[in-house]
Amino acid sequence: MTPRIDTCSKQVAGATRSARAYHGSWPKTVKRSVPWSGAATVAALGVIGTTCFYSNSVFADAEPKPAFSPEEFRAFELDTVLPVNHNTKKFRFKLPTNEHVSGLHVASCVMTRCPYKKEDGSTGYIIRPYTPVSREETPGYVEFMIKYYPEGKMSKHIHNLKPGDSLEIKGPMAKYDWEQGRRKNVGMIAGGTGITPMLQLIRKIFSEKNTKDTDTKVTLIFANQTEEDILIRDELEGYAKKYPDRFKLVHAIDRPSKGWTGHVGYVTPDLVKEHLPGPDTPDTIVFCCGPDAMLAALAGAKAPDKSQGPLEGVLKQLNYPQDKVYKF
Repeated sequence: MTPRIDTCSKQVAGATRSARAYHGSWPKTVKRSVPWSGAATVAALGVIGTTCFYSNSVFADAEPKPAFSPEEFRAFELDTVLPVNHNTKKFRFKLPTNEHVSGLHVASCVMTRCPYKKEDGSTGYIIRPYTPVSREETPGYVEFMIKYYPEGKMSKHIHNLKPGDSLEIKGPMAKYDWEQGRRKNVGMIAGGTGITPMLQLIRKIFSEKNTKDTDTKVTLIFANQTEEDILIRDELEGYAKKYPDRFKLVHAIDRPSKGWTGHVGYVTPDLVKEHLPGPDTPDTIVFCCGPDAMLAALAGAKAPDKSQGPLEGVLKQLNYPQDKVYKF
């Protein structure tokens, strides 16, 4: 069985019932060790031992520090906002120090939270999951690429934030454990901002430091309404050029511009059959992520508790077994 740790989805389901209180215990400053710089000649063995111990503690302090906590929401200050296209922006949040990293692993997400006033005057919380687009090891900041949805309460809240404002974040929340569930033949179907967990996996698989996935092949079908909606296009096409035998990128556009030569329309059974590894291909998995309607049509909706739920839709029609499909 493929390892599936889906705590992020379960957090979404339970959070609206009983959001945990923000502890407010996150320090604004982090003490750092200052390396000893005495110039005196060391003559005693005990001093040498002390110096070596202290030096090691300094290097230990230099190890990356996870900024997020899976146990509590912590407030992070918005640093910059950059427009990506007509309805999507990139939001960069500061981590406490330049020694801090997000601490996420592949594949995982974080939960975001914002308060609102209920009709009875009490405080409620809107909680939504997001996958950062900055790399897990990036120090000092974390970035999210977020599309504005007119009816989306959290996306509207984040798009209204200004530099200096804060957003409460909690995580990481584990999704698919690639280290325990890596496959040699990977299919991906993403729609819109559903590309973000796929990007996590793609970066991991094709990292120059990764020696375990050098023969892994990935095919991504990326569905969008228009060409302008294609996010992270340069990076994705860069992988296709650098690894032509291992990474295949297939675009599907609903409303093509003049001169568009790629696939037009929805992700159909024929498109999946043409490009993705088949249900009988050994060591295969197909990842899906996108808007609810798209996910339901491709693989069936997730269960009410946000677990995987039964496999339905296009992939079931094509006879993929349940254990070869994962819904983000």
